[in-house]
Amino acid sequence: MAETQRRDPYDLLVVGGGINGAGIARDAAGRGLSVLLVEQEDLASHTSSASTKLIHGGLRYLEYGEFRLVREALIERERLWGMAPHIIWPLRFVLPQTQSPRPAWMVRLGLFLYDHLGGRKKLPGTDTIDLARTPFGNGLKASRGKAFVYSDCWVEDSRLVVLNAIDAAERGADIRTRTRLIDARREGTEWCATVADHRGSHSVRARVLVNAAGPWVAEVLGRVPDVVADRGLRLVKGSHLVVPRLYEGDHAFMLQNPDRRIVFTVPYEGAFTLIGTTDAVWEGAPGRAQISEEETRYLLDTAARYFAHAPGAADIVWSYAGIRPLYDDKKGNASAVTRDYVLDLDGGEGQAPMLSIFGGKITTYRKLAEHALAELAPYLPASAAWTAGAALPGGDIADGDFEAFLSALQAARPGLPAALLRRLARAYGTRVAALLGDATRMADLGEDFGGGLTEREVSYLRDREWAETAEDILFRRSKLGLHVPSGTMERLADYLARDVAPGLRRSA
Repeated sequence: MAETQRRDPYDLLVVGGGINGAGIARDAAGRGLSVLLVEQEDLASHTSSASTKLIHGGLRYLEYGEFRLVREALIERERLWGMAPHIIWPLRFVLPQTQSPRPAWMVRLGLFLYDHLGGRKKLPGTDTIDLARTPFGNGLKASRGKAFVYSDCWVEDSRLVVLNAIDAAERGADIRTRTRLIDARREGTEWCATVADHRGSHSVRARVLVNAAGPWVAEVLGRVPDVVADRGLRLVKGSHLVVPRLYEGDHAFMLQNPDRRIVFTVPYEGAFTLIGTTDAVWEGAPGRAQISEEETRYLLDTAARYFAHAPGAADIVWSYAGIRPLYDDKKGNASAVTRDYVLDLDGGEGQAPMLSIFGGKITTYRKLAEHALAELAPYLPASAAWTAGAALPGGDIADGDFEAFLSALQAARPGLPAALLRRLARAYGTRVAALLGDATRMADLGEDFGGGLTEREVSYLRDREWAETAEDILFRRSKLGLHVPSGTMERLADYLARDVAPGLRRSA
């Protein structure tokens, strides 16, 4: 039998702990609204941790006429960088013309628009280069000819989700992971919902239901009677490979294929190169996706087309795939399906509203949240938008100067390895002080699990960031899974199993 945990209704019940759900929860909580967010697994378990990890306008979307989306994303690009300079930083992209199916004038025109649509202020603009005369040509099979170099940003995607959830919780939101929406029904102007966690099922009430379940958005709609579900959802799988570093330099490549699709190669975790993404229609139920042999071959063939020392299947260190829940605009080509978002509001006079989120991209999550709250304004207490420029947890670095912040941190703690402090500063920003406490040497950080992961960090992630499993820690809160020695996953899992039981830990 369901247990009622709260007599007064929440203002919002948000279903889904990906970037859109966490962003909406943060925005709403900062407006003084009461928020409950439920996520059936860990934060960023699926789509939001399986991106190409770019904060970008989406240069290729200009080819499909997505000018509104690209402009909004370009405006958000520098804004998000300013909000979280520890997990977001600039990246230069090299776009070779040596094998381009598009004429150089067309690419340059697109880059001109890209430079000027979004009010770029700090990022450098586009340059035209001769690959033979710059280090940008290093590693390429055809290291001569013209290329364009433009700017976008990199993001630690799953950490972006977690930081939004932390900020939401610190502003009063109730964040519950490993908690599933069972059903919801309207009772006049309120929702009565049943959610379930490891303790059993519970009844909660809310004025507004927000369906931000990503690939599960249609499934959630199916659990709610009397809701008009007339928006189409198209699931598209994007897959990535991680291989040993393909070239020297901190730049990325945007590679054009004969089929007009593009693939990025991006420096990844120091020792690796990330290759992606694909666009494959997903016909199955939402869930944990894996890269296919066909996708693997496509990405490896792309690398072989451009790089002198191309990787083979034996070089693959890791792969991951995610299901993108795109709004179905009826385009035949999966690559051409819009990445814009659609907000679908259901509810008439005297009825509790339900807002469902279709589509979207990580770069526009903050603006999507603002638009969602604007749609729901008639049903909620008056409030004002506030998130533009508001630093995310750890992002309040003086002048956004990460290197100066890191230098001060390393000078203050000379007994800790410089490489460890760099990684921790990147992950936690100014909150690294809360993690380190009074530690001045490695022994102060407790058990060492390898790769620089210590008991102190594990406790911090468990107590303040909802991490419960070894996978949460090694592949979502960090990418240490690529660096730790064999057996660390099992050793960490044993440690967590001996520790305090899930659900008894402090949320944030």
